Amino acid sequence: MGILPFRRKKADETTDLHQLLTRSRCGDEEARNKILRDYIPFVAKSASQATGRYIRRGQDDEFSVALTAFNEAIERYDLDRGTSFLAFADTVIKRRLIDYFRSKQANQRDLPFSDFEVEDEESNIINYVEVQKSVEQHQKQLETDSRRDEILRFTAMLMDFEISMEELVDISPKHQDARENAMEVAKALVSQPELRDYLLTKKSLPLKALMNHVAVSRKTIERQRKYIIAVSLILIGDFDMLQDYIT
Repeated sequence: MGILPFRRKKADETTDLHQLLTRSRCGDEEARNKILRDYIPFVAKSASQATGRYIRRGQDDEFSVALTAFNEAIERYDLDRGTSFLAFADTVIKRRLIDYFRSKQANQRDLPFSDFEVEDEESNIINYVEVQKSVEQHQKQLETDSRRDEILRFTAMLMDFEISMEELVDISPKHQDARENAMEVAKALVSQPELRDYLLTKKSLPLKALMNHVAVSRKTIERQRKYIIAVSLILIGDFDMLQDYIT
């Protein structure tokens, strides 16, 4: 009996949010601003989960990107759909952060090497150690941003298959031989265009057809289904850094 008031409260919150969304879509700026104010913690949490670090309002650019994406979600959300607005907003936030890091990474690539040179009055390079350190730090930052970009893109792909990164960590096989079997199944899948297309189109494993290409039992494949899907997506996508962990 004690659960009912909690469920009623959650239902009321969902109804209130839907009403505010409806009003904001009709041009009610007060309703839109209330949504933005009330869900600032949600925006910060979503951005933090996507970037893998604590994002602070007013201090991190990622928060501004996430808040803008949340406002975009208010504008784009289909009020007639049965899906959760917050789940939709979380997806938009993650994808806009992907765009942000891609843009940031591209801008860093455009920096000429000469930007790291320090010259004296006679055009001689001075403090070479500091210059070299700057170049090395720049390269490390590029690698960090590339890895973050891959993780964000991979997280977004997993969401299309209703798999979260947290869940993936929990379901990953603990034994080396089990992981190797799952990887072999994934490699067999992506090597066959019709199986690969089925996975991307149907958002599920082509179990029956897949059995003709592997020596692993159907029961094992079903048990490792989500892990096999995740590995397949890494192999299919442009995830050079993530592939280092599975090859």
